[in-house]
Amino acid sequence: MPFEPDREVPGLIVKFGDYPLHHGGVGAIRSLGRLGVPMYAITEDRYTPAATSRYLEKAFVWPTTGTEEPERLVAGLLRIGRRIGRPAVLVPTDEEAAVLIAEHRLELGARFLVPPVERGLPRRLASKQGLHELCVEHGIPSPTAAFPQSYDDIVAFAGKARFPVVAKNREAFVRRTRPAVNGTTRIGTREGLLALARDWGEQPAVILQEYLPREEAEDWIVHAYFDADSTPLAMFTGVKVRSWPPHAGMTANAYVVDNPELADLAARFIKQIGFTGIIDLDLRFDRRDGLYKLLDFNPRMGAQFRLFENESGVDVVRAMHLDLTGRSVPEGEQRAGHRYIVENIDLPALLAYRRSGYTTPHAPGRASGTELAWYAGDDPLPFLTMLARFVRPGAKHLYQLWRTNHRGAATH
Repeated sequence: MPFEPDREVPGLIVKFGDYPLHHGGVGAIRSLGRLGVPMYAITEDRYTPAATSRYLEKAFVWPTTGTEEPERLVAGLLRIGRRIGRPAVLVPTDEEAAVLIAEHRLELGARFLVPPVERGLPRRLASKQGLHELCVEHGIPSPTAAFPQSYDDIVAFAGKARFPVVAKNREAFVRRTRPAVNGTTRIGTREGLLALARDWGEQPAVILQEYLPREEAEDWIVHAYFDADSTPLAMFTGVKVRSWPPHAGMTANAYVVDNPELADLAARFIKQIGFTGIIDLDLRFDRRDGLYKLLDFNPRMGAQFRLFENESGVDVVRAMHLDLTGRSVPEGEQRAGHRYIVENIDLPALLAYRRSGYTTPHAPGRASGTELAWYAGDDPLPFLTMLARFVRPGAKHLYQLWRTNHRGAATH
């Protein structure tokens, strides 16, 4: 490596809620742990894949739901900070953690190192409505959207909308308390929308978006780290080949593909809004008008971040640790053609995509290398733990996700 991290400053993986099979956290533990950085993680129990990694110094078992009062979560983080005994870089892996850290940075700053992001910005970016408003304000293409305030609003929308449409939870923070839909849901007809909306209550917390036809679109990813001046110290672009649930869920298979236009779009937007830290963007290229449309802005590390590394060995988590500890971040070209596979969800995704006939024209014909989400020869236990925990509940969860997505698609 053409750089040396500060091995006196540990990293702490922060996640709230009960989702033990999270490959992004395992990837972050390995990424910094392989450099000799002491790594700690908050886990649901002692037998999660992250807790079994050889690169983890200690797992802090702290079951949470993600719905606790912020003061309780902050107090818990500070207790963990005292147990670590020295300043640590916080690495959030979900929106709840990213927002909490940003909004309580002053309290947490006594124990942890975090990017100096504007207090309310991550919450706004993680909100579907907040993101849409920022896109409109700064001229960033995004799907046409509506934000109904009542069932009558939905009826009016249904009377003039072009179907299919897409429904999402308006705020990232209701998904564990009162979700209207279980993830991104494609709705094929007016009748299907009205039927679903009857369960959304008097004030439906949803966003209704135009559907970008998959046969006329291609899904792209941007991962980057921005310093205190909103300057990119690490910037990566890639194309998503498969996701689960199909076309609407977590990345299952992706490639690194150079896309200067997309990188410029992301850098310009980040500079305009003044964001600092790691970003994970999902965009859909609409072949009908030639525009990249921003679908999701995750103000934190993405689960598939290990797809991206430059020729100097820098990924976004390493870039953040280097920057927050006063080290320079080496530049370098991204490893174009590299492939990322999430073993436990790519097989069902492959079968679904073969049936649909969907293709990704920008995906390379052959990978220059492959990064697996779970298996690593130098750290095999997380993979084995994942298998042990995944087989029955994981298969049931995949089926439920597919049914949710299929239900919306089948209403036409």
